[in-house]
Amino acid sequence: MVVLAHKDQARETTDPEPGIGPATPFLTRVRLRQYKSIAACDVELGSLCFLVGPNGSGKSNFLDALRFVADSLRYSLDHAIRDRDGIQEIRRRFGLLATHVEIRLDFRLATGPGHYAFDIFAGKGGAYSVKREECRIVAPSGEEAYYCVEDGDVKQTTFLPAPAAVNDRLYLVSVSGLESFRPLFDSLSGMGFYNLDPRVIRAPQAPDPGNFLLRDGRNLTSVVASLSVRAPELKERIEQYLAQVVPGLSGFEVIRGETLEFHQAVGETARSVRFNAASMSDGTLRALGILVALFHRAANDGRACHLIGIEEPELALHPAAAGVLIDSLRDAQQLAQVLVTSHSPDLLDDQTIPDEAIRVVVADHGETRIGRLDEASRSALREHLYTAGELLRMDQLYPDPQSSRVDPGKLQIFGPGPPSSPE
Repeated sequence: MVVLAHKDQARETTDPEPGIGPATPFLTRVRLRQYKSIAACDVELGSLCFLVGPNGSGKSNFLDALRFVADSLRYSLDHAIRDRDGIQEIRRRFGLLATHVEIRLDFRLATGPGHYAFDIFAGKGGAYSVKREECRIVAPSGEEAYYCVEDGDVKQTTFLPAPAAVNDRLYLVSVSGLESFRPLFDSLSGMGFYNLDPRVIRAPQAPDPGNFLLRDGRNLTSVVASLSVRAPELKERIEQYLAQVVPGLSGFEVIRGETLEFHQAVGETARSVRFNAASMSDGTLRALGILVALFHRAANDGRACHLIGIEEPELALHPAAAGVLIDSLRDAQQLAQVLVTSHSPDLLDDQTIPDEAIRVVVADHGETRIGRLDEASRSALREHLYTAGELLRMDQLYPDPQSSRVDPGKLQIFGPGPPSSPE
């Protein structure tokens, strides 16, 4: 093992601002190689980003790669792999069978910018191992925190003593107790990804602490109960947005700790009537789940979520609600980076959505390509000739060839090199 010196000057990026404020993206760039349908991609992200493309293009696979990182850190690498039915279901299966799955995330935190990357080897019979893992964080002062682990052996670090490494789990978990790496571990493991299911929201739910909404919304009732006590202002914000989606809705509350009850004005007298969750539409329940997903983590003191990913938030919603949904996404991006997958023209009909916020996802002979809008699409949006939704209806949303066609052999996952060793 080589112990590396801190550098007085950052080499990977320019000096960051002292703090990262609202609407600043946490993940600035994502590079993937051989992950499911993605042979290679290199995607820059903003604070609000729409991943747009047809069904089966690979939008969910991109989001799942980020969720895979969160699951591997929050639970374990083994759990994350088993939850996806084994490493053979994660590695790319089109063309020549891939033997390595590689992920690199470039990030910005208040503690400084940096990158986190790892390479998982996919062996025979479902075997796997972490071939290499690397993390670099550059503090505002220019000091660097760095480690490189290969095959369960700590090769280089800027700290001692270095915890032991093993090749079946990620080393960031082992160093999460160190001051330099704790914010990154918390931010990556705390990323939230949601695909809300009205069926489980409608059913009676078992109580839980309600701090973090589960992916399908199966503990939504507990989260709402927690918000009512810890952050009533956030619950009120959610109610205000939901009232714009559902005419006459004045609020909702938890009943008997296991289900939700909605208050809605009906009839000519606008008399307030109470409806159990079982009586509410899929669109109403899904809208509530999305709003809770967007805002509830701000109530967790010191543990706010830095990134929220939501799959197809427009499902089951009336097209007229798209504007409200866009407003809530913009509001939420002041609290966390927001990534959304969608194939809905209605959601993208808002002319205020900048072309920089859209990433087009297409399937090219079974392989996913992701890129910024091509020049023709960008020009059409900037000159207000069409909305992104109109271009999508006409099947005229295309990714920029230069950013979407990535050569897997030339994609840099690791590096630049470590800080210089002491002379």
